[in-house]
Amino acid sequence: MPNLKDTQNERDDRKIAIDRVGVKNLRFPLRIRDRDQAQQHTVATVTMAVDLPHHYKGTHMSRFVEILHAHGRELTVASIAAMPKELLARLNARKAHVEMRFPYFRAKRAPITKAEGLLDYGVIFAVDAEGDEIDYVVTVEVPVTTLCPCSKAISERGAHNQRGTVTFSVRFRQPIWIEDMIELVEASASSQLYSVLKRPDEKYVTEAAYDNPVFVEDLVRSIAQKASAHKKIKWFRVEAENYESIHNHNAWAVIESTNTVES
Repeated sequence: MPNLKDTQNERDDRKIAIDRVGVKNLRFPLRIRDRDQAQQHTVATVTMAVDLPHHYKGTHMSRFVEILHAHGRELTVASIAAMPKELLARLNARKAHVEMRFPYFRAKRAPITKAEGLLDYGVIFAVDAEGDEIDYVVTVEVPVTTLCPCSKAISERGAHNQRGTVTFSVRFRQPIWIEDMIELVEASASSQLYSVLKRPDEKYVTEAAYDNPVFVEDLVRSIAQKASAHKKIKWFRVEAENYESIHNHNAWAVIESTNTVES
């Protein structure tokens, strides 16, 4: 092959640096070990990026994909953690970002009949590198049921309830299982969600939610209280969003905090 022109390495005179440039929405198989020591296979949606100094016209997009494929035909948690530093070296960058979003499935038994079904949760691994520093944030997206305390207090019959989503992110002192994060969230809601419910189960979850009403404010405070007491967690952000059943808008609350509890 003759020498081909490298346009990306040409100089740009606008003197504007780029915070992140790379590839997005690239799907790739992922293998992850669950709390029961079994392996779960899923598909991650991948984002990979680096910063770009002001004097370079562009980055080399193919190198992102090459680094991804260099880890084989399946990613693992260990390979995800290693990628940002590989990007720094390969692309001569100061900062690198890798993000994996994927569905994570858990088998759940209905509370009364014990009928089993799979329920999916959203999980995000986000890893940033700058020099020798690595920042790893794990996020779970957990569907829950909430029942309105105000509606219960003022109504002669029933109370409005709705499905919501809790987005719970942590930085950790020691690795924490995805299942532990999910269960911490579910224990704070009016009720968990299930994929299979027979009539005795539906009666149970309806009454359980009625007995445990929570605003979004209650929900994020309860999760924050549990996270603050968790010795493996050093920072967390919890966001709750209710898809209101009697309004054409959503209710929403957020708490972010650094955990001072030592391991």
